Amino acid sequence: MNLSDFDFALPDDLIATRPAVPRTAARLLVAGPDTITDAHVGDLGQWLRPGDRLVLNDTKVIPARLSGDRHRLSAQGQTQARIGVTLLEPRAGGLWSALIKPLKKLKIGEEVVFDDDFSATLVDVVDGQGILQFNVAGDDFDAALARAGSMPLPPYIAAKRAADAQDMTDYQTVFARNSGAVAAPTASLHFDDALLASLHDMGVSFTHVTLHVGAGTFLPVKVEDVTTHKMHSEWGHVSAAAAAEIAATKASGGRVIPVGTTALRLIESAAAGGQIGPWQGETDIFIYPGYVFRVADALMTNFHLPKSTLMMLVSALMGQERVKAIYEHAIQNRYRFFSYGDASLLLP
Repeated sequence: MNLSDFDFALPDDLIATRPAVPRTAARLLVAGPDTITDAHVGDLGQWLRPGDRLVLNDTKVIPARLSGDRHRLSAQGQTQARIGVTLLEPRAGGLWSALIKPLKKLKIGEEVVFDDDFSATLVDVVDGQGILQFNVAGDDFDAALARAGSMPLPPYIAAKRAADAQDMTDYQTVFARNSGAVAAPTASLHFDDALLASLHDMGVSFTHVTLHVGAGTFLPVKVEDVTTHKMHSEWGHVSAAAAAEIAATKASGGRVIPVGTTALRLIESAAAGGQIGPWQGETDIFIYPGYVFRVADALMTNFHLPKSTLMMLVSALMGQERVKAIYEHAIQNRYRFFSYGDASLLLP
């Protein structure tokens, strides 16, 4: 199974840099085994039925992108350098791993000052990533980050424009509640309270799980034989109540439909033994064609990067040739791609 099997040509102007307004106005490509229907997210209820269960990732994106100054006393006197920091994941002891640019301008033991009350010291460098110790923790850290940070937009958006105040709302789901992600579960960005209420009223149920999406979700696959790719790991939690709800839906013949690949990967991790159960920890599950799904019956997801692990995941669900046809239709009909783009409902 080669990396080139998951490649396709995407016109640059189909990469969305802002979301649809309102959220439910985004387009929705509904794909069955041999049908494709063009709709909008607000129409989602037409393809759901009473007894179905949507699984929602309630992770909350932190404003993980920071910019500060490094001050240094040298033979030339006091010097400073502008340092960019993108937080990646928390480590034990209150430390954070981070991408630091330019890393060569920061020495171990030196401090980056973000504002008068917020700074971080570089304590180590591991695999090209800086390990930072911040001067505040807990609620004070959250408050400082909200004050000084900006949303960590994906590389393909950040290359086109800088993050701004609107992204603090746009790049967060309406049901976000557990802080820790540095990328949004983007299929969930299409939901608003009114859509959730209308689906509830028609008999669709919801289960919340938490997977803190890491920046590794954007890492390219670098091996030609995709089966040898090593996935990044992300922290997730499926509560006993969530597992019981999902199991009950399966037992009663309802469909379990994760919203987003993050929710899908998490519930499949929690069902590695064959049946869904409570689960917590780091998952590096890699789903590619040949995988046997234990829990997910369908998937709502955005359109993904060429040659990405997420293209492999949707190909595992729908079949490689079917996904090629779906993506050809999406491109021909000018669907908007990636994090702020349109959505698909995949019904195998």
